[in-house]
Amino acid sequence: MRIDIATLFPAMCEAVLSESIVGRGRKNGFVTIECHNIRDYTLDKHRRVDDKAYGGGTGMVMQPQPVYDCICAIKEKAGMESSRLIYLSPQGRTLTQDLVKELAQEQHLILLCGHYEGIDQRVLDELNAEEISVGDYVVTGGELPALIIADAVTRLQSGVLPNEDAYSIESHYNGVLEYPQYTRPEVWRGRSVPEILLSGHHENIEKWQKEQAEEVTRRKRPDMLESE
Repeated sequence: MRIDIATLFPAMCEAVLSESIVGRGRKNGFVTIECHNIRDYTLDKHRRVDDKAYGGGTGMVMQPQPVYDCICAIKEKAGMESSRLIYLSPQGRTLTQDLVKELAQEQHLILLCGHYEGIDQRVLDELNAEEISVGDYVVTGGELPALIIADAVTRLQSGVLPNEDAYSIESHYNGVLEYPQYTRPEVWRGRSVPEILLSGHHENIEKWQKEQAEEVTRRKRPDMLESE
């Protein structure tokens, strides 16, 4: 799988994408991720990519030309038969684990990061950009949401994690939250690890984990069970 991120702050994205699981996935060739500076495609000698909004109001709007040229260059370089362009926007479809699983099946994702007051609508329409939101709140730019998507999608790629169990039993993957986890020491500040986990009886342990997952979901996120 290939993921390209179009941003004004490629170094910010690289700092995150070069670490931990995603960094190892890239290094080992299980996923290709590249960050592209939209400023490299401006025709302005001062590398300006924004201007005042028509109609007034505070803040600046990213201009269409640098964004368009950047996305076209990404597509040409990638040489993929199909590319899915996503604009990170608080107005978009809310990101869920089901959507992450859908995106993980794509051959090529392009994540477009807006900044300031956003991007000129004309280029979003011209590129037929799909909008996705990571939640009902606003952050400074699209970089953090893009990193969330890149991370969530990358860890579902074959080879990135040790095996399917590494992600299939986690919260949200199967419609419930994950069961409680414990490690050594066996007793900490008077609190003991549940005896069932020390029994070595795998069938009983799996039953307990399933029951706990449902109980945790019922207590913390009852809406997830109600939606079934």
